Amino acid sequence: MTTGSPMESAKRPRSILAGPYAHPFHPILVTVPIGAWVASLVFDLASAAVSDKEAMFAEGAYWLIALGVVGALAAAIFGLLDLLTIPRGTRAFKVGLTHMSLNLFVVVLFVVGFLVRAAQGYEEFSGVGTLISIVALALLGLSGWLGGELAYRYGVRVASEETQQEGFR
Repeated sequence: MTTGSPMESAKRPRSILAGPYAHPFHPILVTVPIGAWVASLVFDLASAAVSDKEAMFAEGAYWLIALGVVGALAAAIFGLLDLLTIPRGTRAFKVGLTHMSLNLFVVVLFVVGFLVRAAQGYEEFSGVGTLISIVALALLGLSGWLGGELAYRYGVRVASEETQQEGFR
């Protein structure tokens, strides 16, 4: 692979703020919203199943959604820095735009779910809020698959094969 090729430019950060070469910050940051939102769904299901603890689990789901939204916004900043390394007009860039768009839609869905819960009283089980979370998590799974395509198929922000060979000597 030659230096300066479109593929090589997608491996290098434009700014150290995105993380050093082969160690982007975006993938580690996405664990916060994913974990918070999956846990919020578990809390939703628990609040529906355990009537004497409904308020505790419903409030927990509410705050986990808020934590996930804040974490997603932080991860999005670093994801955008990674997206900007991909040359426009390439298949990888189109996948990156789709990944970003889906993630932004997921955040909007969780914000809507958060507001629905706030309007009805966040200490009660929210069937509508839970349904929104299920749809949002399904879309997040699709977006995660696209993120995997970017890293594992197209090698965005992944070390070059020459660098990777160091681990197999």
